[in-house]
Amino acid sequence: MSQNNFPKLHNATWPGIVGKGPDSEPIISFDEMLENTAKAEVDGVKFDGVDIGLFDPHIDLEMGDDGVKKLVDKVSSYNLEIGSVVAPIWGGPILGSKEDRATYLDLLEKSCKLASKLRDAGIRPNGIVRVDTASSPEQWAKDPKGSQKIIVETFKEACKIAENYGEKLAAEGEICWGGMHSWKTMLETLESVDSPYVGFQADMAHTLLYTLGYNYPEHRILPEGYDWKDRSVWKAALKEMTDALRPWTIDFHVAQNDATVFGSGSHDKTGRHCLANDPNGKLEIAEDAGYWLRDEKGELTKAFKHICWDGCMFPNAVMSKQDTWNNILAAMIKVRDAHGWKA
Repeated sequence: MSQNNFPKLHNATWPGIVGKGPDSEPIISFDEMLENTAKAEVDGVKFDGVDIGLFDPHIDLEMGDDGVKKLVDKVSSYNLEIGSVVAPIWGGPILGSKEDRATYLDLLEKSCKLASKLRDAGIRPNGIVRVDTASSPEQWAKDPKGSQKIIVETFKEACKIAENYGEKLAAEGEICWGGMHSWKTMLETLESVDSPYVGFQADMAHTLLYTLGYNYPEHRILPEGYDWKDRSVWKAALKEMTDALRPWTIDFHVAQNDATVFGSGSHDKTGRHCLANDPNGKLEIAEDAGYWLRDEKGELTKAFKHICWDGCMFPNAVMSKQDTWNNILAAMIKVRDAHGWKA
């Protein structure tokens, strides 16, 4: 049995909200997500923490010090810590109006402020503030150069805010966000912002869709009609993408994907998150995670101190089964056994 105790193993709580709601399935409470996480156990190993979304009904972004204390007490009562947090910036699309961008930055500042309070309270030893552009690829495509200029300028302002609160931002590479919807566009955005206060959040499901060029066919790496039985072609594509984005990667989501997209509720189509043991999954999770967690020489990057499972848009019936979380934890443990360290 591996003695590695880093990176810490986290579960995301926002899958209880994302893709749920009036036009989908009922929202799963924050308490239930914490309970499912805390109950998971594999050979005596448990989750170390949770990554959380700073939005209703789980979290009140405007909470005061009393609310922070209650949140800290609640999470710590499950013997869990908090890691990365999701900023609810979707009310202010960057490619909207000046007022929209002001709203974006205001929501981001509130998120950084709350994140820093959680850090100061001792419940959040590490982690980033997750962002996107809150704008669609279709909006971006109306004026690619103009869109990139606005996105870069706004992200630079966002980085100043993060710096003021001692935080770092991580842009989650998803095909549904303009300026982030292909691996090359994501890289261009990061390089243009060029700040130590922003990096990349790599999700194994979402980045698989990058290699297929789903929302940017010109940036496809895998050939059309690719046969997934030939792992050598996939490994070459994964290497090309990770060599470009890994130096920027400061947060990581372990995930499985069947090379399809999915959206539910109000969430646009993005890389489908599958169960860790899904027979249609295309990823060899532990092996493929190594392309993100190790550099081109095979050395551990140790660029982040925890990794997280993101099971967005799983059906409620699946999320209510304890086996779901035990199997997910088992996959996470295999990643740490292969690419972790002892500290």
